[in-house]
Amino acid sequence: MAAFNPDLAFFSDNTAGVAPQLLAAIGAAGSGACKSYGDDPWTLKLDEAFSAWFGTPVKVFVVTTGTAANALALATLSPPYGCVYAHSGAHVVEDECGAVEFFSGGARLKLVPGAAGRMIPATLADCIEEQAVSVHSVQPAAVTLTQATELGTVYRPQDVAALSAVARRHGLKVHMDGARIANALAFLNCHPGDITWRAGVDVLSFGATKNGALAAEAVVFFDPTAARDFELRRKRAGHLLSKSRFAAAQLLAYLDSGVWLRNAQHANRLARRIGDAAGALLLQPVEANEVFLRLADARKDALRAAGFGFYDWGAAASGEARFVASWNQDEAGVQRLCEALSQHA
Repeated sequence: MAAFNPDLAFFSDNTAGVAPQLLAAIGAAGSGACKSYGDDPWTLKLDEAFSAWFGTPVKVFVVTTGTAANALALATLSPPYGCVYAHSGAHVVEDECGAVEFFSGGARLKLVPGAAGRMIPATLADCIEEQAVSVHSVQPAAVTLTQATELGTVYRPQDVAALSAVARRHGLKVHMDGARIANALAFLNCHPGDITWRAGVDVLSFGATKNGALAAEAVVFFDPTAARDFELRRKRAGHLLSKSRFAAAQLLAYLDSGVWLRNAQHANRLARRIGDAAGALLLQPVEANEVFLRLADARKDALRAAGFGFYDWGAAASGEARFVASWNQDEAGVQRLCEALSQHA
């Protein structure tokens, strides 16, 4: 296998570095002393900044990982005897090591199938309604959506609104895993409120780490009065940062500078180039910054021998692979990948 080449690495947007604007924000917050545990000037500005960005009053909490954001948010929405409806391939299902179940004290994830990584309203309604609810069963509590999805597809505002309407009809709250929400917004070219609170989302896990930040994620409550339980859960879980100013400073700069959109647009554009070059090898529409391909083992081996880094996807025998374009992905490396894929296609 060829040596690791960062210019040809398409493993994950988590492999990318930190955006210069956000490093500068960390540096600016690093001099002098200030109050801790969220009483610093940067953290105290988050509610105002995010409220302006979303166009509605919100309450914002800083955490360091997307897993913590998702698990603690869903634990706030669901009791230990609750049921959370999630797409069968969602990150909370496949990649968070039972964190939702752990932090909620036992809530169950109910898996909802759906093509291209997305749930549809009729299937969600069927999954909710087919479950007999009594004192003997878990109690339906919440729905969680992933935006962009684990297959790189995006829910349109009307999709989120329709799924939220099903949830509301059954008395359920709606959570959104927005680890790649910037990529979704860059694709949709819509207002952040259009795919969140205006479409019925109650709580958002707001991701920034994959798009240029350093251990800076947030949980956004669109009903600020519902946030008290989360505040206590975050502390109990060990995610109340004593020096939250460094994460908060990044999040403020992320919104204020517009780097969230520029970075996401760059990653999305390069992913589309890869998808176009792949042709018939492409498995899913490229709507964010992930590209899923069906490659025979020989094709995978040839790409890796040429220095390209990527992850296998799905079952071992499926031949599927995932390529992710990052916010600072090398243009020349993408061109080399496109040329290689065109030959294979």
